[in-house]
Amino acid sequence: MYLASDLRKGLKFEIDDEPYVIIGFEFKKPGKGQSLYKCKLKNMITGTQYERTYRSGDKFKRADLDDQEMEYLYADKDNCYFMSTANYEQHSLTKDQLGDAIDLLKDNTICTILLYNGNPIGVTLPNFVNLEVIESEPWAKGDTATGSTKPAILETGFEVQVPPFIDPGQMIKIDTRTREYVERVNE
Repeated sequence: MYLASDLRKGLKFEIDDEPYVIIGFEFKKPGKGQSLYKCKLKNMITGTQYERTYRSGDKFKRADLDDQEMEYLYADKDNCYFMSTANYEQHSLTKDQLGDAIDLLKDNTICTILLYNGNPIGVTLPNFVNLEVIESEPWAKGDTATGSTKPAILETGFEVQVPPFIDPGQMIKIDTRTREYVERVNE
């Protein structure tokens, strides 16, 4: 159990049998009376957000959350399938649950899957992924303006801005947190 004094940004706990994470936190101590903890909460399953204020005596149940390393296998029309690297158990997440992460997912990518009561509810990609450039405009000689970029389409269908010297068929490193080009990868 958590006490109200344990509340901090990023803390995950359970309300009405659903996991929540605190995405905003403010502590207030009025002149007299109990301390107030104003929290902005996000439901980890549905994504809905709301604000709630708690008093210093409130208690919260710990959410049964577990991070597991899993390998991305494949996707069908609605779902993406992952396999545990520890016990080979398979789980699926809907494309809605994956959100923007699906743009950077490539077969055999090792990800961290967040499980709530044994059911997958979210994915964390590795910080960097290497993807092949499928399509980009040719580099025009003399096009050397500092900071110039061009669009490139990657093997997953994701479009990213790259330097002008990047050609189709080359592998590039993408930062999954910023979703930006990092460097060319020599294989």
